[in-house]
Amino acid sequence: MSFELSREQFRTTILYNWKIGLTYKDCHARLLQAWGEQAPSDHTVFNWFREFQRNKFSVQDAPRSKAILGISSTAINTIIHHYINLRKVCVRWVPLTLTNDEKQVRVQFCRRSLKRFEEGRSRRVFDTITGDESWFYHYDPELKEQSKVWMSTTDSRPTKVHRNKSAGKRMVAIFFMKSGLIKPVRLETGATVNASWYVNTCLPQVFSVISEQRETRDLRGLIFHDDNARPHRAWLTNEFLLENHVEQYPNPPYSPDLSPCDFCLFPKLKKQLRGIRFNDDSEMLTALEQAIDGLTKEDFKNYFEDWFIRMHKCIDAEGQYFEKIN
Repeated sequence: MSFELSREQFRTTILYNWKIGLTYKDCHARLLQAWGEQAPSDHTVFNWFREFQRNKFSVQDAPRSKAILGISSTAINTIIHHYINLRKVCVRWVPLTLTNDEKQVRVQFCRRSLKRFEEGRSRRVFDTITGDESWFYHYDPELKEQSKVWMSTTDSRPTKVHRNKSAGKRMVAIFFMKSGLIKPVRLETGATVNASWYVNTCLPQVFSVISEQRETRDLRGLIFHDDNARPHRAWLTNEFLLENHVEQYPNPPYSPDLSPCDFCLFPKLKKQLRGIRFNDDSEMLTALEQAIDGLTKEDFKNYFEDWFIRMHKCIDAEGQYFEKIN
């Protein structure tokens, strides 16, 4: 013989379990064991435990005013979607809530850049190098979007065990221009990204490649774009770039959506590595090199063109973040 408990009966059971000192998770596990799919959700049990901790012991529904609409749920759905034009969306994660001053700095950077580089058509774009550092993991789980599969309406929904990023990782800095890749630079195991590493190890390798391409050691006219990380803005870095006659062109603070590495390069490379478990640094770095080698000159050209398109979007959004941040 089967029967169902009312909501009040479930709440009374939850109150009893709370009273004898069970955790809400243990309580939920017991309810699942006894009632299966009828049992209230983990979140519901948690909410009732919280109510009891606040000395609110009533298990009855709170009184509320009721207005009988007299229309079906289908009609309500039609009104919401087709007449009021509402839709339910997930929240969009952003690095932080920008102040008005920070928004203004972003807008000023975009306007200045669009004017200086003639909407991206100026030859000076080809004198601009951009780069940044990022962690690459021995295991980085696939994004939810990557786990989508085709299935019929009769198939059971597939499941996947949640995995966290691995502890094993390596920092790699990558620099490129509109004409193509310049240089990836690995951070040595145990080293730290600081101004000394940036100036004495990283940038000399990058500038050496540029000098070879230019067939001269003179770096005059080079425009160096990077973000506002502390090593990038350190006095030591400023002096090094000044000595090499390289112009600094810093990205606005808190603006990964305006940094080609962050909005294009790194997401594309990491997507190719997601879901693959590497045994060590060597395996992961080899796979990363293969992913980098797979990039074409057209890819780097598109990254720069997208950069100037995004500047317009930022201006239109009055400095606010204008899309999802990876």
